[in-house]
Amino acid sequence: MPTTERLDRFLADQLALSRTLVGRLIGDGGVLVNDAQARASRTLVYRDEVEVRLPDDPTPRAFKPFHHPVSVVYEDDWLLVLDKPAGLVVHPAPGHWDDTLVNALVARGTALSRETGRPGIVHRLDKDTSGLIIVAKTDDAHRRLARELSARRVRRVYAALVWGHVKGPIDIDAPIARHPRDRKRMAVLATGRPAVTHVEPVARFDATDLVRVTLASGRTHQIRVHLASTGHPVVGDPVYHGGGARRVSGQQRSHADSIQRVTSRQALHATLLEFRHPASGDVVTCRSEWPSDLRSALAAAAEDPGLLDRPNPLEYFDFPP
Repeated sequence: MPTTERLDRFLADQLALSRTLVGRLIGDGGVLVNDAQARASRTLVYRDEVEVRLPDDPTPRAFKPFHHPVSVVYEDDWLLVLDKPAGLVVHPAPGHWDDTLVNALVARGTALSRETGRPGIVHRLDKDTSGLIIVAKTDDAHRRLARELSARRVRRVYAALVWGHVKGPIDIDAPIARHPRDRKRMAVLATGRPAVTHVEPVARFDATDLVRVTLASGRTHQIRVHLASTGHPVVGDPVYHGGGARRVSGQQRSHADSIQRVTSRQALHATLLEFRHPASGDVVTCRSEWPSDLRSALAAAAEDPGLLDRPNPLEYFDFPP
């Protein structure tokens, strides 16, 4: 009988709740597995039935305002879609309690769903990944969007610059789990949770490819881990780089070194979000162009200085919608 993972980790992922809040729910008896209370460390198995009883009026935690510019792509009374810059952590966590996207939204005066550990945060982006992210303003919107995300009805498309050449569209179907020796890293492991990533080459350069990546699941570091596992790590990735420019040999090595020198961070950008509005049911589509801080990397990869001045390099490369 196949296993999944610990109860607390499963609930935190499926309900977009913090591990702190999930632990409190379990400790207060608000979570039942097969009609019985269970420990947070319980390992779920296939066909286990999990029931969660959320408190009617959770006490919200106070978050310190952080005055940081926020780029809003879409906003209404239920949610907003932001274009997150690289370098900004999404929600408070050890080492970043007061300088996150959540704190910036508090400073902006934005109403957020009252999920204690990650108010408003429906899904996440790595600190050094830029692009589109959904934030819920109400508890009901948060729950509905989380269900849509879990059911894989939220379309998430990324643009990435990767080392080497991807041979045609590929589906990477490989489970992901914590690295057994380095808890800050993820890895493709048979004991991990299922994860599927669709990769499509858009433009081929001398030492790299510009690719379009679509998520069919949402595991921590999924795109970076999956691309590295195929031998095509994201350019500029400090963790899953696979050697970076050193992996390129022959006449291309000098060019690869020049690309690496001008790549300030991992060349990964969330460029499209499409989902059904939690209140109206209408389809909401948001797009974001290749960010300015990665423009030099793309221009160097393409050996085209003209890209530095183009406001729409993805459109220039006919990047699929």
